[in-house]
Amino acid sequence: MAAFMLAIALGVASPVTALAQTGAAPYDERLSRLSEVLGSIHYLRNLCGDVSNDWREQMETLLTVERPAPNRRARLISSFNKGYRTFDSVYTACTPQAIEAVDAYMSEGKTLALEINNRYAQ
Repeated sequence: MAAFMLAIALGVASPVTALAQTGAAPYDERLSRLSEVLGSIHYLRNLCGDVSNDWREQMETLLTVERPAPNRRARLISSFNKGYRTFDSVYTACTPQAIEAVDAYMSEGKTLALEINNRYAQ
């Protein structure tokens, strides 16, 4: 978990500064997906006993670093909420499938964060 959280913090911090003021970035689709992944992980980890706000805080860190325009910020928050609600409607108890989903989403999130950084960092 710590490696993924570090990837989020480092992966999103570098490319954002120059593009933050334009209202859109070439990596917005990936950033939106990363936001959705964070929402999914937030719901599933809490469902499976890791009651914390770590993943929501990671989303807040992403927004702080990204400094998106209001409409872009709303889209990113909507993506986070979509990820959360998707699993909220499917899982009411922690199951082996929920744990597998957490692992898959953590891997995807790490990949997305690193890809954004590697491809778009200046």
